[in-house]
Amino acid sequence: MKIDKSLIQRLENLAMIEIEDKDKMAKDLAEIVEFVELLNELDTEGIEATFSPLNNPTPLRDDEPKRSDVIKEILANAPKSKDGYFIVPKIIEG
Repeated sequence: MKIDKSLIQRLENLAMIEIEDKDKMAKDLAEIVEFVELLNELDTEGIEATFSPLNNPTPLRDDEPKRSDVIKEILANAPKSKDGYFIVPKIIEG
């Protein structure tokens, strides 16, 4: 895969970011792709996968509703609160 300034420009547009040093980014990405391509040369024939998210699903806890005083704990740290809400200074005059 050829990584050049036009590809970097396209990545900038897709990610909606600005890359200042496009040459350095192209060089860094080329090194990463080169390393990943080296992994394709490994002979993995006959080697079973050691992990698969399909074979080892994440154990889930039962979803049980319970009361919590977390709102009170959080509001206890607020400079001002009232009726379960933060009170903040007005910043927009209208």
